[in-house]
Amino acid sequence: MRKLFAVAALTGSLAAVATIAGMAVMPVHAADAPANAYCYIGWPRDGEVIASGKPFRVWFGLRHMGVAPKGVNFSNTGHHHLLIDTELPPAGQVIPSDRNHLHFGAGETETMIELPPGKHTLQLLMGDADHVPHTPPVKSKKITITVR
Repeated sequence: MRKLFAVAALTGSLAAVATIAGMAVMPVHAADAPANAYCYIGWPRDGEVIASGKPFRVWFGLRHMGVAPKGVNFSNTGHHHLLIDTELPPAGQVIPSDRNHLHFGAGETETMIELPPGKHTLQLLMGDADHVPHTPPVKSKKITITVR
């Protein structure tokens, strides 16, 4: 248990510790977002067919908010999370960090990814300084691409 408190002191977030420790995650307060804020995937487009066997670029767009790295707590800012082949996480909980939930906590607005052949869904979700979705959630439309 001492390790958990040490990690909490370093991260500043008990919710992050609960996720790391595999315990149930308690809801946390999410930062507010402007009602008209939205993010979008600039490329690839919905329905795009991508060549397999090589990485492809995904670029992110955001309107009516700013991008700030994780841990930076300015109003109306956040950072991108790319959700691959998954649903939106529950409101009020830290966005998971795994192969289906990619974090861009340095404030990146694009990435290179490689996916296996088949149909895949992509969706963006903004997270606040602590990786929690805003209230209301700032998300993109979910798109479907095919890798061949």
